[in-house]
Amino acid sequence: MAKQKSKLNKFTFGKSGKLTDFETEIAPLYSNDDEYDEKFDAVKDELGDLQDVLYADARYGVLLIFQGMDTSGKDGAIKRIMSCFNPMGVQVSAFSSPTLEERRHDFLWRTHVKMPSRGKIAAFNRSYYEEVTTVRVHPEFLDGQSLPPEHRKGDRIWTDRLEDIVGHELYLYRQGYRIIKFFLHLSKGEQKKRLLSRIDEPKKNWKFDPSDIKARGSWARYQKAYDECLKATSRPEAPWYVIPADDKKNARLLMAEIVRDELASLPLKYPSVSAEQKRELEHARKILMESSR
Repeated sequence: MAKQKSKLNKFTFGKSGKLTDFETEIAPLYSNDDEYDEKFDAVKDELGDLQDVLYADARYGVLLIFQGMDTSGKDGAIKRIMSCFNPMGVQVSAFSSPTLEERRHDFLWRTHVKMPSRGKIAAFNRSYYEEVTTVRVHPEFLDGQSLPPEHRKGDRIWTDRLEDIVGHELYLYRQGYRIIKFFLHLSKGEQKKRLLSRIDEPKKNWKFDPSDIKARGSWARYQKAYDECLKATSRPEAPWYVIPADDKKNARLLMAEIVRDELASLPLKYPSVSAEQKRELEHARKILMESSR
């Protein structure tokens, strides 16, 4: 089942990379809506087949992480991509502000308990990466986490947390988990358009959150936090893919293709059947064939 990954690796964030090296919009992977539907349907079929063997193989689990600025398209991407799979084998978790119980645990606890079992696929809408991006931009959020003071001094806490995440993901990798991380790279101009549409279009009013405007005021600080985060935590065993997010449809197709290529790179196989099981199959066949209907 394993095969070479595609040229989509050009979207991987490397150790020497910078977020500014990546575009927020690229040439469409499709020429019209019909071609888009055709391409997405083809990828969907492949993903469905790969999920079947992933479940049967039962040695690997898959985690998809979606991060990005407000309005970058995380919700829609998860909805579209996860629709490619049998819902019995997937789960989706969204992580907003942590609850009191979650704040009383270590910062990796609330996401770790949502990890999928082997053979299944999970998607995280935001994740533990909020603790080194949003919380870094707003360090006052640390006040509610009851941390020992000796572990809150200066910028060391961010270096420590980034190291903790790398270690956590390496541990999961060694347990058979493949973590595919997407940063939906949105331009500030496109975010402005999307926020205005939430204000101007009645059917989208419910999506608007005043805090989005406040976060927009810290755009440069968020970009710096993400830049340092991606640089510190993009590893071969848990790569970051920087997705041009100004075109939602293009972004969704691109991410679906990356997920397909990542799954196809795993050494998946259907379980082999023992000689005893083969005899049982033949016996069952004989009984069925001899029955009247």
